[in-house]
Amino acid sequence: MKTETDDLTLKELNQHYGTFYYYPFGLGNTKITDGVAYIVGNGYHWFVSDLDVISLMKPKIKNESFLVFKLKVNEDKTATATITDGNKKTLYTQKYEYTNAKVKELTLYKQNNIIMLAQEY
Repeated sequence: MKTETDDLTLKELNQHYGTFYYYPFGLGNTKITDGVAYIVGNGYHWFVSDLDVISLMKPKIKNESFLVFKLKVNEDKTATATITDGNKKTLYTQKYEYTNAKVKELTLYKQNNIIMLAQEY
């Protein structure tokens, strides 16, 4: 649900380099950085939480120490989210039939249970 404060274009995304605080997130011991907290709070919680749960539950993924979460939004408002091992080996793919996401691509890293923006790595 879109609210008055949602920023689906993520206008301030490039302002996040590094983090001041690690926020508890979702299941297990996962934490997120300031930049990921910004995207989660602006309409992309579904993307981060879906891939985090998958990374914690899928046997072939949960023991990986480094993962790349990628969202690609198509012109027809469908989307694909993938988890790779950082060496372009796809470990999981999730298709979405509809999204209101305004960004075309979004990349996050998960290392040692911390999810961060690529520029926060």
